[in-house]
Amino acid sequence: MPTPAGGPRKQVHLAAHFPGVNNTTVWADPRSESQIDFSSFVHLARTAERGRFDFFFLAEGLRLREHKGRIHDLDVVGRPESLTVLSALAAVTERLGLAATVNATFNEPYELARRLATLDHLSEGRAAWNVVTTSDAFTGENFRRGGFLDRADRYTRAAEFVEVSRALWDSWRSDAIAADQDGGVFARPERIGEVRHSGRHFTVEGHFTVPRSPQGHPVIIQAGDSDEGREFAASAADVIFSRHGTLEDGRAFYADVKRRLARYDRAHRDLKIMPAATFALGDTDAEAAEKAAEIRRLQVGPQTAIAFLEQIWGRDLSGCDPEGPLPDVEPVPDRDVSEGRVRLADRAAVAAKWRAVAEEKNLTVRELVIEMTGRQSFVGSPTSVARQIDEFVQAGAADGFVLVPHLTPGGLDDFVDTVVPLLQERGVFRTEYTGRTLRDHLGLAAPRAAVPGVPVAPASLGEAS
Repeated sequence: MPTPAGGPRKQVHLAAHFPGVNNTTVWADPRSESQIDFSSFVHLARTAERGRFDFFFLAEGLRLREHKGRIHDLDVVGRPESLTVLSALAAVTERLGLAATVNATFNEPYELARRLATLDHLSEGRAAWNVVTTSDAFTGENFRRGGFLDRADRYTRAAEFVEVSRALWDSWRSDAIAADQDGGVFARPERIGEVRHSGRHFTVEGHFTVPRSPQGHPVIIQAGDSDEGREFAASAADVIFSRHGTLEDGRAFYADVKRRLARYDRAHRDLKIMPAATFALGDTDAEAAEKAAEIRRLQVGPQTAIAFLEQIWGRDLSGCDPEGPLPDVEPVPDRDVSEGRVRLADRAAVAAKWRAVAEEKNLTVRELVIEMTGRQSFVGSPTSVARQIDEFVQAGAADGFVLVPHLTPGGLDDFVDTVVPLLQERGVFRTEYTGRTLRDHLGLAAPRAAVPGVPVAPASLGEAS
């Protein structure tokens, strides 16, 4: 809800997204560098930490996407495994949270809980898990399970996956402090419980190998705006990574998700809503607007525009002029020309919406794709961008933002150097870290203990794009 008049101002939360294989990075810019060299990850992570950001966020891709039977061009830059990268980053950062997107469809609870708990120990309490599912058998072909699970089962499996992981993390209790013979201090477990879980998707019996980590549980992040995703976030997540384009849409989403918390005996502060956002800075608002328009045109070139249109229309449109009007053809129902992307629930409805916008604004194909595929974006001078971000948070449209720069790895530098100091001057952003763990940064309480071996009715989990 909006900050009451005269009341304390809400603090802004910020995270940094390492630009992935989507059409975010402007490859034509000479400052664009590798998306797989460790130095790129180090640069962006250290910049985020210098800006006192809450966490550094990595996406995931489990198969190279294809378009009309050919590998999607942008996927050839590569996408390394998130937890490996973040474990290395734990050694070259001190306070920054480290968030990995890891798929709950093609992993097992015991092993993933172990890897996440290990990262939480290595980083002294800075680990986070962005829980996603995969909706297509195309990705599943890289795994033994293949397309075995249907859409609904993937959601229930993910919810049960999280519950089993929590039971494993809670099975060690290290409340007693002891000293070894050399005078070192360590936590001695009072109890190492046996986890006994038998559910629809998993049967786990045994003892966990990793002591309780500094946060108790790694921070749980959930991505997706569906009703199922909102309910899962309200029931179990600490952060929801959402997407909306206007202040009004943001406020509606924010109010809806926060309203759901009460049914799970949770307070508003227990869940942070942090949409993805881009930004473009200039010495003046006009200069920034010109820069933002040029960035979008470089991100959505002619070939990319046609590929987006083909994905919506489900047909070959290679003969269409990207600088001309929409073709006078209807979408093909239930036909996909792209593999490895999120399926459209109602292709005809999406195409109708796109056509209505194109006619209303007299847009070319390329202009339409730019219009319809943009994220929430902050454009202006540093003063204007700081004001816009603050206004969104104070108005109850978000708790903060996951910033997606358009350059790898230096795209966050100007923001940290110019916008962050202005947010600090406004009194809405930290000047120093005041805690050590990611839960400290986010203002989250210690996790409530799960009960090992007691099945919990699974919530539905939204699908991430």
